[in-house]
Amino acid sequence: MPSLTIDNQPITVTPNTTVLDAAQQLGIAIPTLCFLTGNAPCTSCYVCVVKINGQERLQPACATRVADGMVVESETEAVHAARRTALELLLGDHLGDCVGPCQTGCPAHADVPNMIRRLAAGQPREALIIAKAQLALPAILGYLCHASCEKACRRAQVDSPLAICRLQRHAAEMDLASADPYLPPCRPASGKRVAIVGGGPAGLAAAYYLLQLGHACTLFDDHELPGGALQYAVPDTRLPRAILTAEIGLIQRLGMEFRGGVCIGVNIILEELRAQFDAVLLAVGAEGKGNITAACERTEHGVKADVHLLRTSLPGVFVAGAAHTPTQHAVRAVADGRVAALAIAHGLSGEPVVRDSRHPYSVHIGRLSAEELTDYASGAGTAPRLDSSTSPTLTVEQVANETARCLHCDCRKLSACKLRDQAIAYGADLLKFRGERRRFTWDTSHPAVIYEPGKCIACGLCVQITERLREPLGLTFIDRGFTLRMAVPFAGKLADGLQRAAAECVEACPTGALAWKDER
Repeated sequence: MPSLTIDNQPITVTPNTTVLDAAQQLGIAIPTLCFLTGNAPCTSCYVCVVKINGQERLQPACATRVADGMVVESETEAVHAARRTALELLLGDHLGDCVGPCQTGCPAHADVPNMIRRLAAGQPREALIIAKAQLALPAILGYLCHASCEKACRRAQVDSPLAICRLQRHAAEMDLASADPYLPPCRPASGKRVAIVGGGPAGLAAAYYLLQLGHACTLFDDHELPGGALQYAVPDTRLPRAILTAEIGLIQRLGMEFRGGVCIGVNIILEELRAQFDAVLLAVGAEGKGNITAACERTEHGVKADVHLLRTSLPGVFVAGAAHTPTQHAVRAVADGRVAALAIAHGLSGEPVVRDSRHPYSVHIGRLSAEELTDYASGAGTAPRLDSSTSPTLTVEQVANETARCLHCDCRKLSACKLRDQAIAYGADLLKFRGERRRFTWDTSHPAVIYEPGKCIACGLCVQITERLREPLGLTFIDRGFTLRMAVPFAGKLADGLQRAAAECVEACPTGALAWKDER
């Protein structure tokens, strides 16, 4: 029985055990992309490499058999660098969008694609819940948002962008009109209290998310009604007051206390708020920046705040939304409010204050050629863009037609993509080996599965699975080197190659090259 050590941990295993298996028995996680338990090692990705004593080159843990006295290191700087390089080489030829351009373009990074799909499935409440995860005021923003998501929408390159804001507004207004508008679950009361100065979109959004985390919130504003510029500067013709009142009312139902007619620096000073509350958020908007600065300068210690950051020089005092005018960039103010809420929550819990990442690690296809766009849009609806200017509400048919226009740019397997997970874990530079990209194409001939060759890393797992399940045609590799690709033999259709093995192949694919057309 061979004995070895991995990262200074001894273990005795049965003969023919691989280093990867031994590490797993020790609870040591060695990353893999091309390996799947029950299949032969492919050793194509080299993400599982380790350092073995006496051997100059790093070895793939999935295919290296243990030997008595072996000393293995899996977490050295050299090993990490090699894994990072392997990932960067794969990313250099990866063709696909992790998240859709619409989501990337949204200042709040709202999950627009999933919201659209829930509406397409006839689930407006679920669509609303998805929207409110990032956008505390979806109905209000449906009227006022400057629609950067639509400016980024790839459908605009085909004809015209999706009417995303109108669809979001539809979901939000349906919910507001229902007998039980959505209220998110809230954690048990933490005993912590937060003062929010400014009743505009940033302050309201911060309260919405802080209340869900169990923290009590009191909103101070120099006006008699909450809403800030939304209430007093935006005309009713642009934003119906009934919508504004209803959406703010939901935040009040969560437990937000509003104190109107209170001007900081006049009725109360910052030092008093700091003494009475566990944290203070200055969410005064661009118009109130000067007043807040003057009021803060009159405190005992003084305070310096960069309005583009979350923290000030005073412990427990935060800033949000001061760089944006609500009438033009309400969505940015709402996004800032959420980020500030998360930062405050970190501070209240004693954890280091961190800035929320609105644009997580993401690969992007970039601009497609006319021919590529034709392929890309081949499965989408052909109806013209929604024209709702003459109708205050949308019909079921209008929603169906508009949502069908979505090109589904985001990855169908984002939450299960091992390549993305490992790229994040090892800090891989997705542009390091980026060259001329291949032509975009995909195979949609299968009734349930879609295949995107640009995401395939030639791991061979699907080839092994179809062989094991005795598919009549199955899958195989065609060509060599940089042109190597997975395909159905004899120029067959994907449906011909995946008659029995579709579910296993989709489950095993580490990058989403094979995925279900409908993620549900």
